[in-house]
Amino acid sequence: MSINYLDTLLQSMANRLQHRFRSYPPEDTLMIGIHTGGVWVAERLHTLLRLPKPLGQLNIAFYRDDFTRIGLHPHVTPSTLPINIENRHIILVDDVLHTGRTIRAAFNEIFDYGRPASITLAVLIERNGRELPIQPDIVGCSLCVESNKHIKLCGPNPLHLEVRTTDE
Repeated sequence: MSINYLDTLLQSMANRLQHRFRSYPPEDTLMIGIHTGGVWVAERLHTLLRLPKPLGQLNIAFYRDDFTRIGLHPHVTPSTLPINIENRHIILVDDVLHTGRTIRAAFNEIFDYGRPASITLAVLIERNGRELPIQPDIVGCSLCVESNKHIKLCGPNPLHLEVRTTDE
């Protein structure tokens, strides 16, 4: 996908988020990106929405349920949530929603920090192959790809998507 198309998707997502959050006080809203691609998407959405609170970042590596299959990345960085999440409206952002396991891990970590008022899930790309009953609230684009394909957001500057065969 071209850079212009991704910019269009991000602007559309920002417009829908702005509409969805218009009744909430901006100071009660916190955007959190999931490391790494979700953070890149969240940085752009955060700028487009002009949110007053700093952007949070989650690294869900310790919350994954597939350590035995994929292993742990040797350089895990900690999550950073700049403010208390208690009773805040969270916008959780990821790049690609596939099986739902990354989002499940992110929910687990968020609730270890406190109890938000709500969580809105925004994803740049939603693809087929869900293993858990997790559905996004805001979607940039939905794609149906073969099960042996993997969608990868590359970046951060410029952002671009690649579709790779699983064994690459």
